[in-house]
Amino acid sequence: GETSEREMDAMKAIIRALVMLVFIGYLFIWVMTPTNAYRQKWLPSIRAKTSSTYFGTQGSTILIYTFPILFIAALGSVYLHFGKKISGGEKESCSSKKNRLAIWKRPVIIQGLGIVSRIELAFFIMFIALLVWSFSTYLHISFAKITPKSAAKSGEEVWEAKLDSAALRLGLIGNICLAFLFFPVTRGSSVLPLFGLTSEASVKYHIWLGHIVMTLFTAHGVCYTIFWAVTHQSSEMLKWETTGVSNVAGEVALVAGLVMWATTFPRIRRKMFELFFYTHHLYIVFMLFFVLHVGISYACIMLPGFYLFLVDRYLRFLQSRQRIRLLSARILPCETVELNFSKSRELSYTPTSIMFLNVPSISKVQWHPFTVSSSSSLEPEKLSVTIKVEGSWSKKLFQLLASPNSVDRLDVSIEGPYGPVSTDFLRHDTLVMVSGGSGITPFISIFRELIYMSESLKCKTPRIILVTSFTSSSDLTMLDLLLPNSAAASDFSKLELQVEAYVTREKQLSTENKMNIQTLWFKPNPSDAPITPVLGQNSSLWLGAIICSSFLFFLLFIGILTRFYIYPIDHNTNKIFSYSTRAVLNMLFICICIAITASASFLWNKKDNARETKQIQNMDGTTPQASPNSWFYNADRELESLPQHSLLQSTNLHFGERPDLKKILFERKESSVGVLVCGPKKMRHEVAGICSSGLAANLHFESISFSW
Repeated sequence: GETSEREMDAMKAIIRALVMLVFIGYLFIWVMTPTNAYRQKWLPSIRAKTSSTYFGTQGSTILIYTFPILFIAALGSVYLHFGKKISGGEKESCSSKKNRLAIWKRPVIIQGLGIVSRIELAFFIMFIALLVWSFSTYLHISFAKITPKSAAKSGEEVWEAKLDSAALRLGLIGNICLAFLFFPVTRGSSVLPLFGLTSEASVKYHIWLGHIVMTLFTAHGVCYTIFWAVTHQSSEMLKWETTGVSNVAGEVALVAGLVMWATTFPRIRRKMFELFFYTHHLYIVFMLFFVLHVGISYACIMLPGFYLFLVDRYLRFLQSRQRIRLLSARILPCETVELNFSKSRELSYTPTSIMFLNVPSISKVQWHPFTVSSSSSLEPEKLSVTIKVEGSWSKKLFQLLASPNSVDRLDVSIEGPYGPVSTDFLRHDTLVMVSGGSGITPFISIFRELIYMSESLKCKTPRIILVTSFTSSSDLTMLDLLLPNSAAASDFSKLELQVEAYVTREKQLSTENKMNIQTLWFKPNPSDAPITPVLGQNSSLWLGAIICSSFLFFLLFIGILTRFYIYPIDHNTNKIFSYSTRAVLNMLFICICIAITASASFLWNKKDNARETKQIQNMDGTTPQASPNSWFYNADRELESLPQHSLLQSTNLHFGERPDLKKILFERKESSVGVLVCGPKKMRHEVAGICSSGLAANLHFESISFSW
């Protein structure tokens, strides 16, 4: 009821306030880390109180740097659970919330960063300020201790001693970036939603941080190489200290990082995506040898982000082992396929979500992200993704399905779907959705969601203006995907829709090829299962339980290991027991604890999912099957009747021209106009520039990420 929703809203507000308090404290620790006050007073005091025969000096690092983030992640899981309960209730209402941060979300185009909101730019500047502050403070304190006399004691010149000090500090600053590097790529994160972020939209932060990390670590390595060369200590490059920093491990980590870094630049990534994909798995080598380089005690500073990433990665591995029930495929003449999967009613997702697909018959190791084009509200037992031929993998898939001797079933594994916790399109009077080519796919899911809101919930929905650009007439058949394959769910008479479709490379409608859309139905297989939440209906709470229990088990195992094996040898001196052995044992226990707790949670929920799978498979028996082999439902809907009469009436076709986006947007006089754009970089920048020009305060810009 309303009371329980208000209580959950209040709980969410309390959790968010507590999270912000802890996070501010965590950032404050990073600000204070390079200062004398922290290193000479605070840290020794904390170590004196926390050092024990169970954890040694590692205990204080875990308490200060690891525990706060895992605590936030656990709270985030509860926050997400309440959010899903409330959003489930909101499906029965048409309420919308005012966006208080609208002015801060206005776009800014920055060379090298692309389109960023003002709030993103503010945080980016603050983060760079943190790095500059930390580096300058480290240097100020360390350089003050370097004198001709102190340098001579080590047989060095003053500049050589300062180079040595600067090289070390560059590594320390790189560690700050590394601490945040894995948060954006944790797809099922319970931390990102607390800050209104999704993994897909946060990939750019991972890219920024990756470039900064590798720049600093490369400078760290180069400076040390120069220092060793000028001081005739080249043999240092081959040292692997038992109880100190391992230079060899650092070099291996740096080489692995450089190989990854070289393939991340846009030109290489676009032209040789598979090279980028495979080399990025070197992150395992990079992180392993990084920990061996600095030791596990210091590595706990960077542990929490990577720990949460490992939990997410293992859960994705468990989900990907199951073959998914593929119902049908709609094959479009513009080399586009819509795949329709069976899903459980328990699984809900928001518009613009993405899902990762693997088709073993094409490649057993390649996973590709695609935008979900269905609505879980409108189509509770089906999930669809739209795939346009853009590379070798998608081309093979299209050829496989479109060939005359097509397959009668297809093995598919998935990860996801992943998307924003909630979306609120109802706050706008008008939605202007601008797309180029396959950029229309996220808008298909938005449109279907709005059909549900207007037809089932009787909500007042915003007017929709879809401005879409295609290169050829055959691409216009993508507009057919705006409506689900189910006739019962395709009524949108209560929606005010206007489609402005531009065909840029043709002067008139091409009638050379008959443009039919075909539907291919697949045979059911008893071993296939519908898509279900990987951790069941209360997946957020289960995720929090995995994070907490796995970390507690890790602390228990490490405590026992330290107390009864390491401490009798080392006595907390950190001068006898091998750093590398300690690091390997810690990493082994982390992996074991995550695997045990995540597997137990997954298997527990799999039993419940299995019951629903049986029910869905019984219902799947109604799937049309005219012959033992796969066969085509030939839709026989030519472009002239695309896709139904009502949609055709709402569509204006323009040939041989591009949309005048400035005119289209400035003509909108409603008080609140949501401007969503998805397509080529040039298009996104043009729309962002119009919305940030200051000439129309009613335009609220949002760039939509999409995958095809």
